[in-house]
Amino acid sequence: MKLTGFSTDTLILRIIIAIILIIHGVGGMFNGGVNAFGEQFLNQIGFAPIGVPLAWFVKISHLVCAILIVINKYHKPASILTIIILIMGIVTVHFKEGWFVVGDGRNGIEFNILLIAVLFSIYFQKKPE
Repeated sequence: MKLTGFSTDTLILRIIIAIILIIHGVGGMFNGGVNAFGEQFLNQIGFAPIGVPLAWFVKISHLVCAILIVINKYHKPASILTIIILIMGIVTVHFKEGWFVVGDGRNGIEFNILLIAVLFSIYFQKKPE
């Protein structure tokens, strides 16, 4: 499909990743989860005293990047920032849990790997002609 200045090649991927990022970003914002993650996890693994601001940066970046990706503006930096955050999530949280998110394990890296692959697809999308 061809719309002037708007690539539809990755439209479904962009919409789905935006939904995932928005839901993940909003999760914890209204029930104290972001602050708890910053204080009880990030500060404990060496990010003190910036654990809480860092947790908020991650959540807000998910929202901003989701919007940029779905409207296809500045999708390259938004994709790269989100990929970096997902890799840091793998390193700090998910890797030690193994591959599986559910089933033969819990909280593993498989979902992050899928999101990273989708973000690379968005990053390398063809420009509309």
